[in-house]
Amino acid sequence: MALTKLTAAVNSKRKAVEDLLTSIKRARPSEKFSDRSRYKDSMQEENNGIVLREFYPPEMTNERAKQYVAGVVERPIETLEKAILETKEDRENVRVRNAVVHWFKCDLRTRDNKGLHLASEKAKSEGVPLIAMYLVSPQDFQAHLTSPARVDFILRSLEVLKADLSELDIPLYVETVEKRKQIPHRIMELCEKWGVSHIFCNTEYEVDELRREAALTRNCLQKGIAFATVPDTCVVSPGELSSKGTGGQFAVYSPWFRAWCAYLNSHQSDLNEYPRPEKNPISARECFKDLFECLIPSAPPNKQLSVEEKKRFRSMWPPGEHEAAQRLQKFISQRINKYSESRNLPAGNSTAVISVHLASGTLAARTCIREARNANTSKSMDAGNPNIMSWISEIAWRDFYKHVLAHWPYICMSKSFKPEYTDIHWEYNAEHFQAWTEGKTGYPIVDAAMRQLNHTGYMHNRCRMIVASFLSKDLLIDWRMGERYFMEHLIDGDFASNNGGWGFSSSTGVDPQPYFRIFNPLLQSEKFDLDGAYIKKWVPELRDLKGGKNGPVHDPYGRKADNVAKKNGYPRPVVEHKFARDRALARYKEGLARATA
Repeated sequence: MALTKLTAAVNSKRKAVEDLLTSIKRARPSEKFSDRSRYKDSMQEENNGIVLREFYPPEMTNERAKQYVAGVVERPIETLEKAILETKEDRENVRVRNAVVHWFKCDLRTRDNKGLHLASEKAKSEGVPLIAMYLVSPQDFQAHLTSPARVDFILRSLEVLKADLSELDIPLYVETVEKRKQIPHRIMELCEKWGVSHIFCNTEYEVDELRREAALTRNCLQKGIAFATVPDTCVVSPGELSSKGTGGQFAVYSPWFRAWCAYLNSHQSDLNEYPRPEKNPISARECFKDLFECLIPSAPPNKQLSVEEKKRFRSMWPPGEHEAAQRLQKFISQRINKYSESRNLPAGNSTAVISVHLASGTLAARTCIREARNANTSKSMDAGNPNIMSWISEIAWRDFYKHVLAHWPYICMSKSFKPEYTDIHWEYNAEHFQAWTEGKTGYPIVDAAMRQLNHTGYMHNRCRMIVASFLSKDLLIDWRMGERYFMEHLIDGDFASNNGGWGFSSSTGVDPQPYFRIFNPLLQSEKFDLDGAYIKKWVPELRDLKGGKNGPVHDPYGRKADNVAKKNGYPRPVVEHKFARDRALARYKEGLARATA
């Protein structure tokens, strides 16, 4: 018996050592990524989950990022554009075979879908069926930090999409591809199996996707397949706008938005709706019977919700393009005319709450702008009803951040838009970070917002700025940890918009405002939740406290309501704001001095 215990202990210790060595080996940069001119020592970032070495190399150096800025290193969007241009003639000469495929990605709708429309037109012109396809990639979900709530929403939206397409006798084939690198090969396999020589999809602007589509454009052609990826995600596609001064991409929103409006004013037809696909020949149901019988899979094991979470998210977030259209029309008909005065109040039901549909593509941004223009007193993007103009400007931010992503792709690689901010000495205080994630910082407006996120998968935009500023400036915690937490919990997580928002709040992104803009959470609370309705909804410990100017609900420990806060278990502030502000100013100034020395 003693020998058995001793053997077990030895084996247990040996396994622990082996596990430790394995983790060290995995953490150590490989030979491939040892070039110090391209990659920095990012162990701190790796240890805190910022750089995902399972899928990506270490954080690049500032010098490498600046090479992208200077155009020395080819941008992924340029790689794709070159592939499209150089294969154009050969792709146009490919003859249609048995069917045409549309590959759905972040465009889960039948209406106002450019890629789907072009695929349908191609199939119709040759008298062949249209096949729709969606590939579930567990590794992409993991690498892109897609939240379980969003995965669930995508799969539910696929059910709606499948039913809508079935009415048109169009099959939706859905398959899980376990290894993300196998997706291009699997696409070509399926095309060969179905006798398909033409495949369409809509362009995504993240680095992985741009590089994948560039390779597919060339490699499919070698198999006799014409692969076409078309711009549809943005209202105005990246590359269409350039600064009159430099001829390059805008790095500031205001002049970019003026150019965006001017472009649409002179290209009104770009807002025209793409119709639903034509109905398939009835023979498609016999030819592709097995595709019609295909089922939508369950979420991958690492992205599954509990039974209670499924019930909750499904009641709050109905899926599909019909729900999206109803939300949009209700907002435009009932609330858009008060948008400017109420959009910053988190307790009110004053915004469209369509970001989940924009992120998953059950609604096109183009549709939003067109419907808003149609409701306006002017057909110009920058004139007419000020409330409608304000909402159009907010939707335009989504385009702006995708333009930034396409032109400065290193922001997709754990780098801030301003590389010099890499040299700021961040904190990695696990207790403070946990308090922030749980909504237990002692700052009621911050805690209310974080609890809303954790319960609903959503957070009001004003609150996103408040909590992001608090994490990066008051707690001085690396903003990329917050960026990741948001993506892993938001049902409307969109990389470009999320990254842009965090860059704005941490002063590391595309923003002319300097680092010394630091939100005071107490002032933000009183300004945007004066009566404390939002706080009381999400922080029940403070429900009995008064709101209003100088009301204790905004600051229970600083306004003589500590007895109520203590009794109900509400925590004291984890940090004092004035101290935190002074520390942040000093730390930012010090980091920038190192970067420019």
